[in-house]
Amino acid sequence: MVSSHKEDDELPDKNVARDFYAKYEPKEVLGRGVSSTVRRCVEKDTGREFAAKIIDISADMDDSSGSLKEATLREISVLKLVAGHPYIIELHDVFESSTFIFLVFEICKNGELFDYLTNVVALSEKKTKTVMKQLFEAVEFIHDKNVVHRDLKPENILLDDSFNVKLTDFGFAQVLSPDERLYELCGTPGYLAPELLRSSMYENADGYGKEIDIWACGVIMYTLLVGFPPFWHKKQMIMLRNIMDGKYEFCSPEWDDITNLPKDLIKKLLVLDPKKRITASEALMHDFFKIVVSTAKGRVFNARKTFQFGILCVRAVIRLKRLKYTPEPLSVDIAKGDPYRLKTLRKVIDGCAFRVYCHWVKKGEMQNRAALFENRPRTEMKTLINEALKLAAAN
Repeated sequence: MVSSHKEDDELPDKNVARDFYAKYEPKEVLGRGVSSTVRRCVEKDTGREFAAKIIDISADMDDSSGSLKEATLREISVLKLVAGHPYIIELHDVFESSTFIFLVFEICKNGELFDYLTNVVALSEKKTKTVMKQLFEAVEFIHDKNVVHRDLKPENILLDDSFNVKLTDFGFAQVLSPDERLYELCGTPGYLAPELLRSSMYENADGYGKEIDIWACGVIMYTLLVGFPPFWHKKQMIMLRNIMDGKYEFCSPEWDDITNLPKDLIKKLLVLDPKKRITASEALMHDFFKIVVSTAKGRVFNARKTFQFGILCVRAVIRLKRLKYTPEPLSVDIAKGDPYRLKTLRKVIDGCAFRVYCHWVKKGEMQNRAALFENRPRTEMKTLINEALKLAAAN
């Protein structure tokens, strides 16, 4: 699988490939990129599953800049710097040669957050809260290490077996020195911060820093809640202009049932001035992550009212179950005009008829109510009725 353009490099490449295949057994392909392939692999000694990203850097041999290899080595360096956090992908092993680099990561069987969102369209506020809290904790951690990710988006967020967030793809990540500003244009258009766009368009721009990750978090949170990004437009130039103007809205009807707290947090994330934009630590302190919000718009959770509402729901369900046993309302007009229409009253009438005439009305006689009286009544029942009527008249 590993090849070399130079005869001197054949042995090292073969040794690297031999070392990898001696330790891991490659399985099916999980994904492909322009210059890389991701395969599921199994560690032979432990039986644990991993994801191996095999990067072909042989094209760098024709490019004196060696951009792909340098970018990969920089990514490895950043991954080692931010290692150990539960919501950041773990780099388990590295095999390096002049033509290939093998990166062995922990495997996330639930795939990308983007694919999950494609299936469910949008997340509830509760699920969004869980995802965003984990994402902000990961971003807070890398920012404390002076690392800016520069390409936060649902495609670069993986979900493990328990659907926990795993931040990945640090290919554009950069370690910043104190007060350092960046000017390079990189990332994905819909998630780019306005100051990053200005840095690529104007010579006298101030550059950008870690704040661009916070802006991207705002775009992600908006997308999770309603299933589409805040600045999307089919014409990319209009979309970029909307980003630079901070032009977005909580449109109806998608946002009608979403409470005010997530909207308030998004407003604090999508702030044009990066100096006024909140940090990841401040985002985690927002009430959205502290207060349990009821389904009623803008209302804070109240235990007593929720309990009372629960009782009403139970009573409603019981009434629905008993509906077939509940007598239908009988008005005077119905009683005079068509009393036999009501099932309950019909049973009473038929019951009385059976007691008086010792038979049920035949099915063929249902259309003729007079048939009830074509038979002679039982003598004892007639006597009892007459006596009851006399008694009633005397009283």
